Amino acid sequence: MYRYDTHDQTLVNERVAQFRDQMNRYLAGRLSEEEFLPLRVQNGLYVQRHAPMLRIAIPYGMLASYQLRKLGDLARDYDRGYGHFTTRTNLQLNWPKLETVPDMLAELASVEMHAIQTSGNDIRNTSSDQFAGVAEDEEVDPRPWCELIRQWSTFHPEFTYLPRKFKIAVTGSAEDRAAIQVHDVGLRLWRDAHGEVRVKVLAGGGLGRTPMIGEVVREDLPWQHLLTYLEALVRVYNQFGRRDNKFKARIKILVKALGVDEFRRRVDAEWAHLKDGPQTLTRQTVEDMQQHFVDPERRPISEAAIADYERLRSENRAFARFVTNNVHGHKVPGYKAVTLSLKRSGHSPGDLTWEQMHQVADLADEYSYGELRVTHEQNLVLSDVAVDQMEALWQRLGELGLANPTVGTLADLICCPGGDYCGLANAKSIPVAHAIQERFEDLDFLYDLGPVELNISGCMNACGHHHVGNIGILGVDKKGEEWYQISLGGAQGNEASLGKILGPSFSREMVPEVIDKVLQVYVGERIEGETFVETYRRIGLKPFKERVYA
Repeated sequence: MYRYDTHDQTLVNERVAQFRDQMNRYLAGRLSEEEFLPLRVQNGLYVQRHAPMLRIAIPYGMLASYQLRKLGDLARDYDRGYGHFTTRTNLQLNWPKLETVPDMLAELASVEMHAIQTSGNDIRNTSSDQFAGVAEDEEVDPRPWCELIRQWSTFHPEFTYLPRKFKIAVTGSAEDRAAIQVHDVGLRLWRDAHGEVRVKVLAGGGLGRTPMIGEVVREDLPWQHLLTYLEALVRVYNQFGRRDNKFKARIKILVKALGVDEFRRRVDAEWAHLKDGPQTLTRQTVEDMQQHFVDPERRPISEAAIADYERLRSENRAFARFVTNNVHGHKVPGYKAVTLSLKRSGHSPGDLTWEQMHQVADLADEYSYGELRVTHEQNLVLSDVAVDQMEALWQRLGELGLANPTVGTLADLICCPGGDYCGLANAKSIPVAHAIQERFEDLDFLYDLGPVELNISGCMNACGHHHVGNIGILGVDKKGEEWYQISLGGAQGNEASLGKILGPSFSREMVPEVIDKVLQVYVGERIEGETFVETYRRIGLKPFKERVYA
């Protein structure tokens, strides 16, 4: 993991002191609400429906065990004993007292964490592949490049007040697990015939009120120019993005309005002033950064141990289910990456108690070299688990309620906090998630369905990524009542697509029955080996619509 140097630590400490002074002035009445708002949001502090909310940055989803323990401490000491992992791999604490936030930020700084730029019209937390550094299909480890982007974007003097928020995602694998096509900027790292890193740059993706798939702006940017090209791209957006209408202020609107060719031309014209300038990356800079992300000293795993693991998998059905769904391939033989499910009936998706945070931190120390990852599907990952310890880890996870063998199934749904917390939400999301989990909890049925992504958002801001769910659910306000709009056919990954609205919205009580009817059409129409989204793309929306509204 990246470790702070003296400069990093000083910067974060000074930011805490600065915000403490701002908070004191606000509480004393020397700063108005209007003056305080832009100061607090750039430190991750919102005022939600019922209480303040602090959003803590987890850069590109990486956490050390001691950092997770600190998050548990904050949830216990300053909140109501739990935290919520979001689709941007951040952690939100939903009930802190306003006056305690500077103390919370100081505690975060003590473990090399912060809440800087987790809100506001600036460059937000960069996200990436949860299996970065260990994935079997990885061409380039994206983590050093994500850290370079984080350092470039944090406190960038030009980009503090962009037209709207700005999100970057990076992947270096054949399979896109970072959803780069639906970000303001998506970066795909690859190697040319000479082994040199190149960057495919997409711009203009995003969800929210006007969802769009990103356009390719550059196919083969040399790695040396990554930061200068990003500088040019964001500068064009900063200059030409709309500021008169916040609903049309995202870069996706600018790219659409100009057309990708004209947008590319403007970026290239701006880049001409920056190319080969002082922000050009050197090989030494990149190599120094890569030294922060070296592999742990993994002990070798014998062929006999691997054989024992496979035998246990064949003999123990419950263990086999866990392995099939929650355990993922690893670049090193004898090791696996393990997803810890934060989805179980009766619990809000993405939530973890302070006790569980401490216990998972212990598991990371014992089984994964003190490191874990947060996924944008709102789960956690232990990235380096030896197969001869898998059974023991599985049993420990079962005791903690984190071994649900449902990752990638309908039960592994994504859900924003919705109207239970968020002041922007039109409807509640969590009760809908609970109702669906209760309706479809039979494992045999879930496995028969195969991979189905179901995403729930409480409003058009799409924090639950409903547009790219195979089944998407959007809360809408209908004359003061909560209703839910269903969309089908969305997908993330290499073949990303946006879902299409099924038809008129439904009351909350009707949603599980509607989902059941949608699944019945899929089961009846699919051909062998076909996933839900593949069936949808073959037969279209009409059969689903006819069944649901019959």
